[in-house]
Amino acid sequence: MSAIPNVPLLINGKKVQSSAKDWLDVLNPANQEVVARVPLAPISEVDDAVASAKQAFQSWRNTSQGARMRIMLKLQQLVRENTPKLAELITLEHGKTLPDAEGEVGRGLEVIEHACSIVSLQLGEYAENAGTGIDVYTLIQPLGVCAGITAFNFPVMLPCFMFPIAVACGNTFVLKPSEQDPSASLFLAELAVEAGLPPGVLNVVHGGPDVANRLCEHPDIKAVSFIGSTHVGTQIYQRASNAGKRCQAMMGAKNHCVILPDADKEVALNQLVGAAFGAAGQRCMATSVAVMVGQAKDWIDEFVEKSKGLKVNAGSDRKADLGPLVSPRAKQRVAQLIQSGVDEKATLLLDGRDAQVKGYEKGNFIGPTIFSGVTDSMAIYREEIFGPVLCIVCVDTLEEAVEFVNRNPNGNGVAVFTQSGGNARYFQNNIDVGQIGINIPIPVPVAWFSFTGSRASKLGDLGPNGKQALLFWTQTKSVTARWASHDTGVNTTIAQK
Repeated sequence: MSAIPNVPLLINGKKVQSSAKDWLDVLNPANQEVVARVPLAPISEVDDAVASAKQAFQSWRNTSQGARMRIMLKLQQLVRENTPKLAELITLEHGKTLPDAEGEVGRGLEVIEHACSIVSLQLGEYAENAGTGIDVYTLIQPLGVCAGITAFNFPVMLPCFMFPIAVACGNTFVLKPSEQDPSASLFLAELAVEAGLPPGVLNVVHGGPDVANRLCEHPDIKAVSFIGSTHVGTQIYQRASNAGKRCQAMMGAKNHCVILPDADKEVALNQLVGAAFGAAGQRCMATSVAVMVGQAKDWIDEFVEKSKGLKVNAGSDRKADLGPLVSPRAKQRVAQLIQSGVDEKATLLLDGRDAQVKGYEKGNFIGPTIFSGVTDSMAIYREEIFGPVLCIVCVDTLEEAVEFVNRNPNGNGVAVFTQSGGNARYFQNNIDVGQIGINIPIPVPVAWFSFTGSRASKLGDLGPNGKQALLFWTQTKSVTARWASHDTGVNTTIAQK
């Protein structure tokens, strides 16, 4: 039996074995085998990573935009070539199916490709003769050392939501991936170094709350990006903000899909099945509530039958539709929430708790689970389940559906299925959710548009990707300059003459 590898840190361009006293086992969710050990790094090693990034910033900030662009071009090539290996690492430690893991890498690639456009994105403004003989212009400059803290559910895509744009803008970066599945994130960073990022520009540290807190409070870190649960994100945002840092926190969700009776039934039901149960529901943008409007409620039985046909298996099986949950703890929590739905008298139409996979009897499997008769007072509606569980709510009108969705405090994503342009327009104008899908159940926009979750799903004004990411990772300097050819005399007023 081969030795279990220790996951290294990445500091100053080199892999470093941690001196940590405490280590966590990284498990294959399909069979509970230990596939790696990840350190809870001591604070001294976090400080080493930040010091490396601070030193590298002195030269990296002055590296030309063209040179930074060419590194991003090389990185996208390397990620594309290494997609199979990245996907295998994701599936090994996270559990999602290989096709889904490959899709995740593809969504991450979108951001890297967007970063390749930095020469046309990081532009200031210039006004000649804004005052008499006075020119005004702006400089869009990097902040310095930045940090990213990511959740387990997208170990490649979420880091891509952070460091490519940040370093392309001239910042340096310290990444703390989830300790549950760190290897794909680390390999992605290694590819960035191979692409040409100088030592110290991108560093990776591992650990738990102590490491995250240090990144939030370290005096040399200027900005912190977080993607994960509401509980942790709220703490991260408060801690970083209190330390005077710029912070963005993309957090929990309860995403609804409103299905109108004029929708294309086959399209709507097939899309809903995939959005509710893909990745075993472990997506912050997963559809967890279906709102059936009017006669659309007659489609529920057909939806249940479609869901029964999904194949549950280890993610390495390319024919599987959903793999295991990430950990035994996650499985236990989801099972408890399902039981709470039963106890609160929701109607359990499909129970996935008895899912068994031959050869993977120790896996963290829960199959598609569907409740109807759900109310907004039930725990299965109020809490983000983060598992393959769908709640069905029935209302009479589109207006009732919009009011129902808007009462939920979260605002990450929402979808509507309809063939009426008027209904779609009413929906998008009246719904109070930051990301809307029209006949698309998971409305994550392409990377050159910003991720715009809202309300309780987000803290901070600026989200990842698109124009907002450029604003988040940079600061604007305004320069007012006069190069006078003659003396203009004394001016004791505020007016520019």
